[in-house]
Formats: sequence, structure tokens, C-alpha cells
Amino acid sequence: MSSPYQPATLRRHYELAAADKAAGEKFYQLLADYKDRDALVLGYKAAAEAIRARDASMFNKLTYVQDAARTFEQAVGLDPQNPEIRFLRFSVESNLPAFLGLSKHVDEDKEMLLNAALSHPKSGLDAEAFRTVRSFLVARGHVSDADAERLNKVKE
Repeated sequence: MSSPYQPATLRRHYELAAADKAAGEKFYQLLADYKDRDALVLGYKAAAEAIRARDASMFNKLTYVQDAARTFEQAVGLDPQNPEIRFLRFSVESNLPAFLGLSKHVDEDKEMLLNAALSHPKSGLDAEAFRTVRSFLVARGHVSDADAERLNKVKE
């Protein structure tokens, strides 16, 4: 039986959780008790905590976002050059309200992601993760038109 912590499995959960509250809770439950030190799995755990914050009552939102920030710090600390972990943190932090002061890594992560995506297939991202990162950066307007054009020319 395959592990529920395979990158492709975690990506599916993340995509579903980003769009659906019930899927978000399922994603959180999958990772809530994860205690190992696989940096990428911890990155997804942090993303699950952030999604839980999105769906929580006002009373609990900040606690869950702070939990996510701590888990992202742990994940990035274990593997600081992993672009998929940086993507997860960027996708969360770029959506947080500025007044929380928890979006400290947006510029740094965006620059790393852009450079990684432009160097694909030597990016450290598999083809599926590369497509996700490129799509997020371009479709959400996180890069200039010139950089979007450059990204769209990169072969998978």
C-alpha cells in the first residue's frame, strides 16, 4: 500500500482543499498527527493548517495561521532550497491580509520560484509541480508580463 504522504497524493489533497471546506478538513486530518521530519510533507502540513485557518471561526483563525507559519519555518529550515515547499509558503502568505504581519517571505519565495521555474527541468520540481507553480505565478499575476512570457516558453 502506498503512503498517503506521497507528493502526488498530497498535491491532490491540497488542490481539492484549496477549493472546498470539507476537503480542507480532510486534508488537515490527514496531516494533523504527522510527526516525522520530511520537509515536503511538513510543507503540506503547514498548508493544511493555513487552509484550516481559512475555514475556521474568527476566534481560531490567527492561532491556525500562526501554527502554519511555525510549520513552514520548520519545513524550510529542513530543506531551504526546495521550491515546492517555497511554493506552498508563497501560495499561503501571498493570500494573507498584510496587517497580520505574517507575509514576510513573499518576495524571497517569489524570486526563488521564478528562478526555479525558469531553470526547469533543473528546477528541483517534477513536471507536475512545475506546471502548478508556473500556472499559479502567471494566472494570479504574481510575475510581470515579460516574466510570464518567459515562463510560458519553458518546456515541461
